[in-house]
Amino acid sequence: MTDNDYPTKTCAIERLVTQPKLVAAALAGHKTQQRRDGLYAYPGETFILEGVEFEVTSVERHKIGDMTDADAQAEGFPSLALYKDIILKMHANMVWNDEGLVWVHSFKRRQPE
Repeated sequence: MTDNDYPTKTCAIERLVTQPKLVAAALAGHKTQQRRDGLYAYPGETFILEGVEFEVTSVERHKIGDMTDADAQAEGFPSLALYKDIILKMHANMVWNDEGLVWVHSFKRRQPE
């Protein structure tokens, strides 16, 4: 997919990873993905967390019900069960819909040039 194949972003890339525990997980290398309802970034874009630059390596559309424990770990959580529990607590009145589509933003820490 090229940038032209993606819809218009629904939010700024700076809002991709904002929760302090998830920022810490990304900085420690334990978080390499962020699922969002909307599109926050295109591949190749960069964002900064506490002075450290990260690059979005891919963006894909997935069903939330297709998540695995490995996906939850890439999100910075130890298991899918804990991920689901915390997400539902963070978003009042949210219902987990296995068929719901999300944007999976994968990213990596950029190495200084």
